[in-house]
Amino acid sequence: MANVLTTGAWLSAPTKKPSFFARLLRARQRRAERTVEQYLAIRGIKQTDDAERQIERLYLRAGR
Repeated sequence: MANVLTTGAWLSAPTKKPSFFARLLRARQRRAERTVEQYLAIRGIKQTDDAERQIERLYLRAGR
C-alpha cells in the first residue's frame, strides 16, 4: 500500500459535507451581513465604531 503523504492522495480525498446546523448558521450569518450592508447603504453611513454600535443595538432588539 502506497504512503498517502507521498502520493498526494490526501489532497484529493472527498470532504465531509457540513452538517445541517452548520449550513443553517452560515445562511443566517450571510443574511445578517446583507442586512448590515443594506442598513449602511440606505443611511450613507461609513463603517465606524458608532455605526457598529447602532447595528448591534438593531440586532439585539430584533432578537427579542
